[in-house]
Amino acid sequence: MKSINKIIKRPRITEKASMLTENSVYTFDIAPKTTKIEIKDAIRKLYKVDPIKIRIASVPAKNVFIRGKKGIKKGGRKAMVYLKLGDKIEFI
Repeated sequence: MKSINKIIKRPRITEKASMLTENSVYTFDIAPKTTKIEIKDAIRKLYKVDPIKIRIASVPAKNVFIRGKKGIKKGGRKAMVYLKLGDKIEFI
C-alpha cells in the first residue's frame, strides 16, 4: 500500500476549486496511478471525514510562454471529493 503523502499530493487551491468548497466538494492533486478506493481511505485517515463520491480527472500538459521563454506546464490528475453537507475539511 502506498503512503498517504504519495496518494494525495496537495490540495488544489484555484478559483474554481474555492467555489466548489461552498458545496462540500474539495479538489486534490493526486498520484498518476491512484484508485478511488485508495483516495477514499487516505481522506478518511487524513481529515477524519467520510467521502460520499470521488471523481477523477486528468489535467493536460500545457504549452506556456513566459518572459520570452517557451516551456511546458506539467499535467497530472486531480480528484474531486464530495462530502456530506455538514462535513468540512480545513486547509491550514
